[in-house]
Amino acid sequence: MSKHTFLRIVRAIASVVLAIIARIEIIGEVDYQTGGFIIVGNHVGRLEAFLVILLAKRDDVVLILAEKYKKYAFWRYVARKVDGIWVNRFDADFAALRAVLKRLENGEVLAVAPEGTRSPTATLLPGKPGAAYLAAKSGLPVIPIGVVGTEDQVVKHRLKRFQRLDITARIGVPYTLPPMPRQGRDEWLQAQTDDMMCRIAALLPPDHRGVYADHPRLLELLRENGSPFPEDRAISAPMTPLDEDTQG
Repeated sequence: MSKHTFLRIVRAIASVVLAIIARIEIIGEVDYQTGGFIIVGNHVGRLEAFLVILLAKRDDVVLILAEKYKKYAFWRYVARKVDGIWVNRFDADFAALRAVLKRLENGEVLAVAPEGTRSPTATLLPGKPGAAYLAAKSGLPVIPIGVVGTEDQVVKHRLKRFQRLDITARIGVPYTLPPMPRQGRDEWLQAQTDDMMCRIAALLPPDHRGVYADHPRLLELLRENGSPFPEDRAISAPMTPLDEDTQG
């Protein structure tokens, strides 16, 4: 079975299962049927992996797996079927970064959480520079996504009581990073990572924004683009008609 066939089967199963266990609201759209792009989003639960496969609508998603899952036969099987890339989340894994870049250059799609791990508090953790590095080196469009309702604790609590989940995914405006400078790369990558995380934060309710809740770049984005969340009305620009329709 090819990688593309396997991913089609996974997407079909995920679509059916999620439709049964959850009410899903998707605001916005990932509209790239050809060519590479990078989805970046918050990471609060395991269900997000299946949600991203649905949102991407592609059979060439690059699957990145943390090395800690290598000890499980199921994940080793999945990694083989989809040509997954194992990554060490705690060190600069340049071999993995090169492998991902090569796949992106071939037109594949990457979905990644810049935080590098699931947040135990369901709020944003400090982002790591790997996602910004890949976006800058590849030059591909970056699509920020904010997801709520997939928190592991919420999922377990509600499913144990046979209650459906309420999941909302907000898809932001694609953007590209400027070329990486030769000087001051560490500082530049940190600034781009902060910008990326603030774009994700702007798509999340204020109580999910974590360490970026008061970041100057987030406040700047909210003033420039507005916010669909009532709590932001004091600092954001007026809502667009599309936002008003969404709220109504």
